[in-house]
Amino acid sequence: MAVGILAGSVYAEGPKVSGFASVDVMSNYVWRGIKSTPNMAIQPSVGISYGSFSTNLWANYDAKNEEQTETDLTLDYGFAFDKVSLNVGYIYYAFEGLNDTQEFYVAAGYDTILKPKLTFYYDFDEGNGAYIVASVGHSFNLIKDIPLNLGASASYNVNNKIMGSPDGIEEDFSDFYIGELTASVGIPVAKNISITPKIAYSFALSDDAEDAIKGVNYGKDSSILYGGVNLTLSF
Repeated sequence: MAVGILAGSVYAEGPKVSGFASVDVMSNYVWRGIKSTPNMAIQPSVGISYGSFSTNLWANYDAKNEEQTETDLTLDYGFAFDKVSLNVGYIYYAFEGLNDTQEFYVAAGYDTILKPKLTFYYDFDEGNGAYIVASVGHSFNLIKDIPLNLGASASYNVNNKIMGSPDGIEEDFSDFYIGELTASVGIPVAKNISITPKIAYSFALSDDAEDAIKGVNYGKDSSILYGGVNLTLSF
């Protein structure tokens, strides 16, 4: 009986399994200030978590050209102590028509006002450089159970070739990259189902970044206003 009670307790306290399936419909696919898809983008995603471990598979489809342009696989391990949270992970970027690349990342957050977070990405493949993002955010309820989520971030490029070149050739650089402002509203529509409209504004933080972004943004401005809607099923 004692063994049975102990086994039941261990099972009850075992790692929790959860997951989600979602799809974003966006005006464009914008990644770190770069307009990777100039047309409407459809972005399905599925993820699962087991305790502190999680994995996510994400894809981007160019709706106008009816083609898949990218598939990303993310592996993550997260833990926390007191108010500090830490995540370490790996991302594989599979591009259509371009060379694939890979990143490791480390993220640290602090549970206080504005929830500051610092994330360090290192591309050890095609980019052969780093990308650093500092971000803050705040949420409050517009009405009961409907939160408005606001965020702001700033980034710095460290010789990462994937982020483009201010000279229009394959040449790395180190400088401030983009700032981004975001807003979203989470709307529960049924048990475990939510719809989230969102909008973002991305802009260059340096002349180097502006030139590099224009070089890959079809020659257009380095400031981008974009948005869309997300549908998520959690389980």
